[in-house]
Amino acid sequence: MARLALLSLLLVLVLNVISSLAIGNPDINNLENLDIYGQRMVDWINAQDAGWTAEYKPELFRRLFDNGHKLFGARIVDKSVLPVKATSLTASPPPATFDSRAQWPDCIGRVLDQGECGSCWAFGTTETLSDRFCIHSNGSINVQLAALDLTTCDTQQDGCNGGDPYTAWLYAKKTGIVTEACAMYNKSIPTCEPSQEPCLNFVPTPKCPAPKCDNGANWDDDKHFAETAYQLSSQISDIEAEMVTNGPVQAAFDVYEDFLNYKSGVYRHLTGKYLGGHSVKIIGYGTLNGTEYWNVQNSWTTTWGDNGYFMILRGKDECGIEDGMVAGLPKL
Repeated sequence: MARLALLSLLLVLVLNVISSLAIGNPDINNLENLDIYGQRMVDWINAQDAGWTAEYKPELFRRLFDNGHKLFGARIVDKSVLPVKATSLTASPPPATFDSRAQWPDCIGRVLDQGECGSCWAFGTTETLSDRFCIHSNGSINVQLAALDLTTCDTQQDGCNGGDPYTAWLYAKKTGIVTEACAMYNKSIPTCEPSQEPCLNFVPTPKCPAPKCDNGANWDDDKHFAETAYQLSSQISDIEAEMVTNGPVQAAFDVYEDFLNYKSGVYRHLTGKYLGGHSVKIIGYGTLNGTEYWNVQNSWTTTWGDNGYFMILRGKDECGIEDGMVAGLPKL
């Protein structure tokens, strides 16, 4: 097994070298050269028959070279802050295919926009917990929790410069999170109309708006809490069972340059440099043309990827996505 793993690693390294030679290296101060680099990367990916399709969007690719180290701010500092949820033994295995949007059509939130702020870790937490409030209350608590609360008020994090999903769930449990109506994200952090995406100016972390709500509500009274917070094991069946039983889960994974150009299909890393960690909401799983995948909702608006969603290889810990999943249950 060790020899096989070593051979696999060597193969990946060889492919990266080959792709680098084919694509070249960009001059990040020369947009024309950067565009050539990006388009060559897309052309190379689409020639590999790798199970996913790339599309070059110049504005998106350019901004990630400028702000990528900030925008990809999801980082796992200490997993031990959350307990590992015990394996749940069920009478029957999870279904082969599952989509939260079909199971709970009125509870799964839409694709959002984090703008030019490295707050993906906050979006993954608030989106997941929001969905679970609706699911576990049978639709009676259908709210969008405020990513701005986590981004600006959780003093254990670095706001727009990044944060830890594990610690974010502790905040949801101990401090609670207000609703989007109370702390409107785009009032403090600029986002753009879809036709203008992406916004190009990275923003510093705004001040926490507490104790004043935008809608006049009482800040403390508007808080919604997680009853429990936990990390998931990396066992695929455990993750699937959790999702089928309790709703979407949050994940953190490593992002490389090729991911920026994702358009459709089941993503797996092929080429490009490491950019940082990103956090997302996993809403389901399935199989496409014999390849198992996770179905994932991103926070880069519907102009990116497959209308704001992407699929990523399941069962192989692709880019570490199965080793960084967290969730919790709402306090009703």
